[in-house]
Amino acid sequence: MNKFLKLTNFEINRFKKIYFILLLITIGIQILDVIISSMMYMNKAKRTMLEQKMTAVQFIQENGSMDFTYFLRSTWFLAPILICITAFIFYIFIIWYRDWFGKNTFIYRLLMLPTSRMNIILAKGIAIFVLVLGLVALQFLLFPIENSLFKWIVSPEFRIDMTIDQIVGSSKEISFIIPNSFIDFIIHYGIGILAVFVVFTGILFERSYRLKGIIFGVAYAILSIVILFAPHVVEIFLNQAYFYPMEMFVLEIILFIIVFSASLFTSNFLLKKKVSV
Repeated sequence: MNKFLKLTNFEINRFKKIYFILLLITIGIQILDVIISSMMYMNKAKRTMLEQKMTAVQFIQENGSMDFTYFLRSTWFLAPILICITAFIFYIFIIWYRDWFGKNTFIYRLLMLPTSRMNIILAKGIAIFVLVLGLVALQFLLFPIENSLFKWIVSPEFRIDMTIDQIVGSSKEISFIIPNSFIDFIIHYGIGILAVFVVFTGILFERSYRLKGIIFGVAYAILSIVILFAPHVVEIFLNQAYFYPMEMFVLEIILFIIVFSASLFTSNFLLKKKVSV
C-alpha cells in the first residue's frame, strides 16, 4: 500500500504544473465572466432607464431580470470546464506515452521498481481520478463566491436569487459534473474511471503489438461498451422495458465489475508479459 501511495503521489506531482494552470484558468475566466456580465447588465439597465425615463419594473418587463443561469449559458463560463475536460482526455494518453517518449525513457525505471505492475496501472488511474475530483470540488466551491459577486453587483430588484442546489440543477452540463445525488455521482464517475482503465488497456495493447495493437485496442474498447450496455441493447431490440429498474441497476453493477476487472487483468498481463521497452 505504501508503494502504491508513493506512485500515486508521484503521478499527481508530475501533472501539478499543468493542473495549477487549469485551476487558475477556471477561477480567473469564470469570475471575470460573472463580474463583467453583471456590470454590463447593470450599466445597460441604468443607461436605458435614464434615457427612456423608465422604472426598474418597466425595464425588467422589457428586458427580463437576471439570475445565475445567465452565466451558465455563457460560452466564457463553460469554456474553462471544456478546457479541463479536453486536457484530461489528452492526459489519459500522455500519462503513459511520456514514459516511453520522454527523456531517458522513464518506462525502464518504472518497470524495474520493486513493486507489482498492477500498482503502476492503479496509481495512474487513481491519480487522474483524484485530480478530476479536485477540479469538481473547485467548481463547487466557486459557485458560492460567484453567486455572492453576482448579488453584490446586481441590485436586488433586477435579479432572481438562486440557491447552490438550484444553480447546479439548472444546467445539464453542470449537473453532469456535479450530480444532484450520490447515486448519480457513483454512476457518472464510475463510468468515467472505467473508461480511463479501458483506454489504458487499449494503450497497452498498442505498446505490446504496435500497429496490430491499435486494432486490438479499438476492438477491446468496443467490446467493453457492448458488454456494459448489453441490457439496454436487449431492451432496444425487444422494443420494451424487459428489466425492472432494480434489475437493470444490479445488472449494470455486475457488468461494470466484469469490464473493470477484465481491464485490470488484461492491462496487468500486457504490462508484465507483452510490453516491450
